[in-house]
Amino acid sequence: MVDAGVYYPVIPRKPVMPISLILSLIALGVAPASWGQPNPRNADWAVYLGDKATSHYSRLDQIDRSNVTRLRPVWTYETGEKGEFQSNAIVVNGVLYTATTSRKILAIDAVTGKQNWMFDPAEHRPGNQGRRQRGVVYWASGADRRIFTGAGPYLYALNAATGKLIPGFGKNGSVHMGEGVETYGAAAPSVVINTPGSIYKDMYIVGGSTNGPGTIRAYDVRTGRLRWLFNVIPRPGEYGYHSWPPEAYKTAGGASNWSGLSLDEKRGIVYVPTETAGPDFWGADRKGANLFANSLVALDANTGKRIWHYQLVHHDLLDKDLPAPPVLLTVKQKGLTIDAVAQGAKNGLLFVFDRVNGEPLWPVHEVPIPQSELAEEPTWPTQPVPDKPAPLTRQTYTIDDVSNISPAAREATTMRFRKGGSHGAYPAPSLKESIIMPGFDGGMEWGGAAADPGGVYYANVNEIPWIYQMIPTRNADGRPVSAGERAYKIHCSYCHGLDRKGDAASGFPALEGIERRSGREALTRVVNGGVGRMPGFGALPEAQRRSIVDFLLGEDRAPATGRGDGPAYVFGGFRRWFDPEGYPAIKPPWGTLNAVDLNTGELKWRVPLGEYPELTARGIPPTGTENYGGPVVTAGGLLFIGASADETFRAFDKDTGKILWKAKLPFSGNATPSTYMVNGKQYVTISAGGGKSGRPAGGSIVTFALPD
Repeated sequence: MVDAGVYYPVIPRKPVMPISLILSLIALGVAPASWGQPNPRNADWAVYLGDKATSHYSRLDQIDRSNVTRLRPVWTYETGEKGEFQSNAIVVNGVLYTATTSRKILAIDAVTGKQNWMFDPAEHRPGNQGRRQRGVVYWASGADRRIFTGAGPYLYALNAATGKLIPGFGKNGSVHMGEGVETYGAAAPSVVINTPGSIYKDMYIVGGSTNGPGTIRAYDVRTGRLRWLFNVIPRPGEYGYHSWPPEAYKTAGGASNWSGLSLDEKRGIVYVPTETAGPDFWGADRKGANLFANSLVALDANTGKRIWHYQLVHHDLLDKDLPAPPVLLTVKQKGLTIDAVAQGAKNGLLFVFDRVNGEPLWPVHEVPIPQSELAEEPTWPTQPVPDKPAPLTRQTYTIDDVSNISPAAREATTMRFRKGGSHGAYPAPSLKESIIMPGFDGGMEWGGAAADPGGVYYANVNEIPWIYQMIPTRNADGRPVSAGERAYKIHCSYCHGLDRKGDAASGFPALEGIERRSGREALTRVVNGGVGRMPGFGALPEAQRRSIVDFLLGEDRAPATGRGDGPAYVFGGFRRWFDPEGYPAIKPPWGTLNAVDLNTGELKWRVPLGEYPELTARGIPPTGTENYGGPVVTAGGLLFIGASADETFRAFDKDTGKILWKAKLPFSGNATPSTYMVNGKQYVTISAGGGKSGRPAGGSIVTFALPD
């Protein structure tokens, strides 16, 4: 599934036109038909994740199984920034475009690594720009060539040649993405693009993270005018409205599309995966299935009208967002050729549908799950599980899964398991700790999956247990805690922990002792406007925002205002479960790379992805590591992937899973790589920023090629 705008190095033999005829044609003002066509020795990676089908596939085959061991770094670009550099660079006409950690946009010569230009959104709008941007979008019509990017709540249009804002787009080059969303008296929501959208005809279709209700929007690429909008949280009269309380559409938030989308350009269908509705772990105020949260939604790309949908998690209480864009591919079953769409889930489940009508290719069953122990937090009775393919991760933690990497690890994990137990992927809301497996970061993650033309699907997954627990927001006697502590628990403890110690492995900083490091003015600015990956809480009443700051500074005195003030329970925070040495508290593998034949639904191969050298030195086979960032598959028979927590870039044989080549990176390559050709030479490039899994952070772009 390769975008029609990408050209590959097939060099046909053509008769040479005599120079006399060429000169005659020029004199008559006529050019040969081949003039102006792309150079067949060039192959762009012009779309995020390779093509609009998000297949991560390239037909380039200059680098193949026979010569990949000769691959060498040819240039490295240092952004000067640190952490979670997740951009899948696009390459057009020999220029690489990418987004840095701070959302600067770079245009770099794709052969030499020299910078052409840089756009810094902070120069136009100081303040929080957001982080973790995974790519940009390119559009061209004749001489009009544009780069679309997001920073803060704004969508920007840049001149691809200069990096300058295009004045005729929106207001002086940008559009506030919250404008046009009905909020019933509240301020326009903040919408931040983590993952780029897709171009269809003359529209840019995109979702984004939001502190308001989720929407999918299509903008005119020339003017920035909003052409259509789809409400992910339905309004009265819209399909799905009755899956919510009657007034929820006025107050509910989330259910947005932060993980990207895919496009069947020929049919004009856009496929949109969505996240949970907010609050992620409290659903008493949004009883019902909550369409179209946690759903794959097929929309008419011309109008934004729903064609079909499938909800993969009903009434989500466990942050089980659909974490990656779906993959469009073609499979053969029972003599029929089927255009399909494959959607991975945090549970490690893979759902495959007919792309046109939404029918599952294999039966999906509603399976009972453990029910809530908290009367105020009801659980949906069942969740969907497909017959095929088999889950790519373990679906629960059993006594057979206790760690075996050392006697101490075995003892510690055995004791913890016997004390708390595990109820799999859907533990019941409870005040008791439970092991959740797969964990909150999957299973599948935002790096996405690759697919080749043969119908084989390639995905890397995590196999790491986490701890789940709900915490009361009131004292044991029912009296409310202080206003600031309650507001902190409800809005901040997810990430920074009830003890304010944060989670370095997830990138959540500690707030313990922050009164010694920061003052009221700085804290107020962050709480109101956000910083980095943290959203602003400007939509909260000022009194609540002030009480959070009071609590963090140790100046919180006011009591909360009774039992109705927010949820009765909050999530106890994101906690990976580690053994005494700091390794995942489960028998390896901890991260794997998988190939699934979607013609049959059967697993083709599975191998560990990543290793800890210190464990290998102890005689322990490669365990795999926590991994973020996706693979790229090529016609050369190769699968390229970074992702692992050992700062290594690898090439696998796509048919067997055998490692054919690897190279050290300066930081972990937590991004999907790109491959392209310029002047007959194939390159492979990856963003290497680390910062995940507690690893060192930086900001490098590392590019490889075969020696001349």
